[in-house]
Amino acid sequence: MLWNEVWQTLLGTLRDVLPIVAIVGGFQVLVIRRPVANLRRVLVGIVYVVVGLALFLIGLEQALFPLGRLMAAQLTDPAFIYAGLEQAAGAVHWSDYYWVYAFAAAIGFSTTIAEPSLLAVAIKAQKVSGGAIGMWGLRIAVAIGVAVGVSLGSYRIVTGLPLHYFIIAAYIVVVTQTAFAPRLIIPLAYDSGGVTTSTVTVPLIAALGLGLAETVPGRNVLIDGFGLIAFACLFPIMSVMAYAQISEYRARRQRARLGE
Repeated sequence: MLWNEVWQTLLGTLRDVLPIVAIVGGFQVLVIRRPVANLRRVLVGIVYVVVGLALFLIGLEQALFPLGRLMAAQLTDPAFIYAGLEQAAGAVHWSDYYWVYAFAAAIGFSTTIAEPSLLAVAIKAQKVSGGAIGMWGLRIAVAIGVAVGVSLGSYRIVTGLPLHYFIIAAYIVVVTQTAFAPRLIIPLAYDSGGVTTSTVTVPLIAALGLGLAETVPGRNVLIDGFGLIAFACLFPIMSVMAYAQISEYRARRQRARLGE
């Protein structure tokens, strides 16, 4: 049965990748009209991409999605929250789920640090800025933003508050920060919000949100289970611009101290 699933996923991945290969190859042959450099290496790379994506999708279904749901179910279990004490139905308060918020922050931070797309952006940003933007500084700033965002998103699921209130308030903060943040960091901050939600972060965060909506009493999976990814996109923008603003303020103070 597993081999059948592997084969079906492999065929589905190949079907999804072929249009991309056809478009790139068509432009190379019909528009640019030049042969593909290192054709053999490119073809081998395409095979690696198809196999890697297929294995990754199988891993999502077999491990990451069930893991997120399992952790959500265990952390919201009344037997865990109240250590075996009996509680009346409906007596659960949002503050009783503090371990959920802590786990959401931890999983958001750790998955962002491990995100390959963020690593690639951080390396390029360090190179083009001549070292002015530190690779680890950027990654940690983004990870802190994701941690805060996912934790706040989990709080929203537990309380059932409307999603758009949080999104509107977050965008107001982002727009306000944009007006005062250093111009060098603004485009990178906006890009950082997108690269965080990639191959590692999205599966676990989505599974956590769905798991919370399934296990918290009175929540709807479709209405409350989604939206965590929006928090994971928005809050890194704030944290990266805040990181740049703090760095600029410290540099300005140091220059003033040296000037004295």
